Amino acid sequence: MSTALFKAKRISRTSIIQLNGPLDKVFPLFGAIREKEWAEGWDPRMVYSTTQLLEEHMVFQTATEYPGEESNKTWVVSKYAPEQAYIEYTVFTSVRVYWVAIQCRENPGARTTQAEVVYTFTGLNAAGNFLIEKALNEMFIHDLKDWEKAINYYLETGKILIH
Repeated sequence: MSTALFKAKRISRTSIIQLNGPLDKVFPLFGAIREKEWAEGWDPRMVYSTTQLLEEHMVFQTATEYPGEESNKTWVVSKYAPEQAYIEYTVFTSVRVYWVAIQCRENPGARTTQAEVVYTFTGLNAAGNFLIEKALNEMFIHDLKDWEKAINYYLETGKILIH
């Protein structure tokens, strides 16, 4: 067995977005199925779910957008605590694994919600180390204000914001 010189790289980024709706309306929009209501192009394909609703250990796939990865990203709802307005996804491909953690908190008296979104990427090989930096920079090019705008548009109109 050869010893590999590869050293995995891990990077993380956090953003806080302000959403114009109460917690009970906003938090469910971060679920795999409900995200389709506000995220243009979001098209998860269910692999495993006992309810077809959001649940811990639900598994689904989405298309990857980067050359060098297989055609699908596999997502697992690794933690789901609706009573704490918290959800975490574990996402993996052949070259990287990452976590998306979302913690929502209602702003007192304002009927608005703050969502803290944390992406943590780990490369599984040299190509993955390169890709995680590219993917994280692209994801946060607008510091997730594009999510904020799309979700607020949906909360106001009930429609997807088309770019």
